[in-house]
Amino acid sequence: MSENIDTLLKESRVYQPTAQTKAAAHIQDYESAYKKSIADPEGFWATVAKELEWFSPWTKVLEWNYPWAKWFVGATCNIAYNCLDRHVKTWRKNKVAIIWVSEQDQERVITYGELYRQVNRCANALKKLGITKGDRVTIYLPKVPEQIVAMLACARIGAIHSVVYSGFSAPALANRIQDAEAKLVITADVGFDRGKVLNLKTVVDQAVANSPTVERVVVLRRQTPGVALAAPKELDWHDWLKNEKAVCEAEPLDAEHPLYILYTSGTTGKPKGVVHVHGGYMVGTYITTKYVFDLKEDDVYFCVADPGWVTGHSYIVYGPLLNGATILTAEGKPDYPTPGRWWDLIERYGVSIFYTTPTAIRLLMRYGEDWPKKYDLSSLRVLGSVGEPINPEAWEWFHRATGGDKPIMDTWWQTETGSIMITPLPTVPLKPGSATRPFLGIEADVVDSAGNSLPANAGGFAVIKKPWPAMMRTIYKDPERYKTYWNTIPNCYTAGDICHKDEDGYMWFMGRADDVIKVAGNRLGTAEVESALVSHHAVAEAAVIGKPHKLVGESIKAFIILKQGEVESPALIQSIKDQVMTELGKIAVPSEIDIVPSLPKTRSGKIMRRVLKAKELGQDLGDISTIED
Repeated sequence: MSENIDTLLKESRVYQPTAQTKAAAHIQDYESAYKKSIADPEGFWATVAKELEWFSPWTKVLEWNYPWAKWFVGATCNIAYNCLDRHVKTWRKNKVAIIWVSEQDQERVITYGELYRQVNRCANALKKLGITKGDRVTIYLPKVPEQIVAMLACARIGAIHSVVYSGFSAPALANRIQDAEAKLVITADVGFDRGKVLNLKTVVDQAVANSPTVERVVVLRRQTPGVALAAPKELDWHDWLKNEKAVCEAEPLDAEHPLYILYTSGTTGKPKGVVHVHGGYMVGTYITTKYVFDLKEDDVYFCVADPGWVTGHSYIVYGPLLNGATILTAEGKPDYPTPGRWWDLIERYGVSIFYTTPTAIRLLMRYGEDWPKKYDLSSLRVLGSVGEPINPEAWEWFHRATGGDKPIMDTWWQTETGSIMITPLPTVPLKPGSATRPFLGIEADVVDSAGNSLPANAGGFAVIKKPWPAMMRTIYKDPERYKTYWNTIPNCYTAGDICHKDEDGYMWFMGRADDVIKVAGNRLGTAEVESALVSHHAVAEAAVIGKPHKLVGESIKAFIILKQGEVESPALIQSIKDQVMTELGKIAVPSEIDIVPSLPKTRSGKIMRRVLKAKELGQDLGDISTIED
């Protein structure tokens, strides 16, 4: 039996870029730009790095002692300086940096000049608490501007931030505080979710009780009367900042100085603390934001992620601010108080770039196309998708619902990669469901377990063959765990995702390698089967798992959420199976289909298939600290 993964999904639609998109793009010809970048990757990255400001130059672009990389060796820089000071020295000091909208629809608008002052005050306040270069600060805040201010203030003085998404439980938060040995926690009294009040301070109290390294807790009070604070350990955010000077020099840091630790869930044991650094991460997030979204000076850029996830770090905070962009960020869910929430914000603020997730798109699909039709979405220019493979059906819906002429940047990358790795550029012909080709300077391939390149349409492991600037530098306090990414397949970074390339070299991601289902000698990726299920008119979302089967090795079980107004019946179940039969063939038809009200997801919207499988088979659920519900 071949170990290669079978490719069943056939997608033949191709969307060409419009003349308008082509004319305006930063990169007109991907093919020649890519060839040039791969011929001399170090030269390419050095040219990009020169668009940013460095306190002192590098002596060497890359030092590669497999599997350890150092980029811009010997250089000093500061990512917060490049996000703020660089712009404040120009006309951009009065340009809007952040538009924030709360769940209750309150608005705050912050210019680059004002953000610079707030960050400096916060940096000075951190210093007063004795926070110095290399100290860890845990940020457990809802999606409010203070979250961004705190991140940049830590970066400015060389402290290392660890942002923890504000939906995490007290044990999960404590775990992350203890691993980072944080001296300070910055939090809020409450967050809001679909009208519910979330008591964040209570969660922090429980977490800090078991975290001896925490010396102080700063609390942003959003409610009146404010929650009581226990002096001297607990401080009010506004009191903490109000007497601080609005000037604080950015600390010149070695390019390899750690910027942040971000914890990502492992399939086993404790979460992994992924470490990113100032120099290389700055270069990677800067240029991917600029080229992938074809960012222009007058764009309004709306990424729906939360800075608690890597997408928020790279593509709400650092990438856009490095480019001097205007960012829209909104608290709350896409369908609260109505399914028109995001469409309304796009119309109201004239959003031109909209970056979201396949999960959110499928959620909005459930409510139908009448919702986006109510709003003027003509300001949109470029769309983006992130988090997991987008099935062709959701891709088509997103394309159609937003006007039918905007390119969708289907981006593949990970917490560990730091920045976007596989993606179209706006001038590249698009195939619904494919992340297309590697970004400039990135050498990617599809290989078997021995590292041999596979021919077109043979499924295998997605790998990156050469180091890149935004790559993680280690797993915090666990270098052995870092090495496994580079040692699983010889001389490659292994992402843990399965993939195939088509005849044009376009990459199609098929799910996680851990989730491959083996049916009668065939190895199937979950993404293809789920895509076929979601192509049925009644299905809103689907997840599939493999179950042990005496005869065929594994059978496929599907968990399905129906669209609004659809009712479960034996005829409907049969019709869904017939659809999979038509799309993929007999081998991929699920033997069981359960209609469910919800699916286990991470708080960033990825379906946790291993949790479905463990529950189905009565096994231990493993680390579920990142699960939403």
